[in-house]
Amino acid sequence: MNPRRQFLAGLGSGMAAFAVSRSALAGLPDPVTRATPETASPLIPDSGRPYTPVVTLNSWTLPWRMNNGVKEFHLVAEPVVREVAPGFKVNMWGYNGQSPGPTIEVVEGDRVRIFVTNRLPEHTTIHWHGQRLPNGMDGVGGLTQPQIPAGKTFVYEFEARRPGTFMYHPHADEMVQMAMGMMGFWVTHPKTRHPHISQVDRDFCFLLNAFDVEPGSRTPKINTMTDFNIWCWNSRIFPAIDSLNVRLNDRVRIRIGNLTMTNHPIHLHGHEFTVTGTDGGPTPPASRWPEVTTDVAVGQMRQIELIADEEGDWAIHCHKSHHTMNAMGHDVPTMIGVDHRGLIGKIQKVVPDYMLMGERGMADMGAMEMPLPDNTAPMMTGSGQYGPLEMGGMFTVFKVRRGQKPGDYADPGPFAHPPGTVAREWTGETPAAARSGTGAASALATARAIKPAGAKHEH
Repeated sequence: MNPRRQFLAGLGSGMAAFAVSRSALAGLPDPVTRATPETASPLIPDSGRPYTPVVTLNSWTLPWRMNNGVKEFHLVAEPVVREVAPGFKVNMWGYNGQSPGPTIEVVEGDRVRIFVTNRLPEHTTIHWHGQRLPNGMDGVGGLTQPQIPAGKTFVYEFEARRPGTFMYHPHADEMVQMAMGMMGFWVTHPKTRHPHISQVDRDFCFLLNAFDVEPGSRTPKINTMTDFNIWCWNSRIFPAIDSLNVRLNDRVRIRIGNLTMTNHPIHLHGHEFTVTGTDGGPTPPASRWPEVTTDVAVGQMRQIELIADEEGDWAIHCHKSHHTMNAMGHDVPTMIGVDHRGLIGKIQKVVPDYMLMGERGMADMGAMEMPLPDNTAPMMTGSGQYGPLEMGGMFTVFKVRRGQKPGDYADPGPFAHPPGTVAREWTGETPAAARSGTGAASALATARAIKPAGAKHEH
């Protein structure tokens, strides 16, 4: 993390016209920036009310300063370059060097003051999604406040009135600015023990976001409504999304916010969980039931909790199968069952790089090393201890380990399965498969049409 001087020095010359002078910044907290995509360690509070911090997947928590009892933050809206996966970088708009912007963590009852400096080439605002606050602090440009012009700094101030899981994003040229990646997470911790909020050992959070980036390009197509091809958690795609690493029998909370254009059924393998919170706050315990998948609709937050009592490497992912793919073309014909091997030689005379694929399904692509355009990612990628994972997009691994120490978030590596607990090839005699619908029973199951009432003919 770099203080203000490094941040200002690192800005491109193209943004100089929008720079805020040093004298104007003199009374503001330093705008801390961070460009690396690794998951940062939890930020332990060193001032203000104490709380147990969250871990933001592939992101970080924004530091603050205390000023006469007010918790002050400084967000800078600016163009950023986000490494969506190693070797795949996308031009985005974000906050403090990243998209999504850093997580803001406060405590219920905190007086919060947020300075917002606009280094975008157009005006902006910030809406504090889900917060109870004065109407003039709600951040809807033209309705509740004037827009923040390029090069200007505005200030928002309000009390964090209720604990919960929230987001922040623009309400100014929203289609463009959110399509370019402007969003961030907000967590308000309870100030005292809350009857509906459990104490947990690990508390993770991430945003669901999506982009339409043509293979070989660097800038999202902002007018896309449905045909997105890069499905992300915190602007990262698998296998570049960090795993969630926990200790056996930890109580784990996972907070998820959705700022894409569609819903996402988030599914966790190997465990049951309960939904303990939404945008509206913590859910009463009597309203909860066990799930293994929860649907997170557009603009919603979901907070799930579980006891991590099964060791292993457990998948966690969106259950829409196209959302666990990368850079997928939507107009690719289905070739299953089409034998076109005899055409390969002829086609390769015209297209030397042509490859036979798709006639048996797409699984071969997980192991193929196909030539790709610059600055893109394979459609299916990632590998585990048993070979290609054939996944991408909104997918990562929930790693539960007996030996993971409290407070240790490091990746423990592949799970060492106990002997005899891995699915394996069967080499013995195979029993006959039982089949239904044979003999006399099948004759009775013959379908027949039933004519509607009043019909004169039977077919």
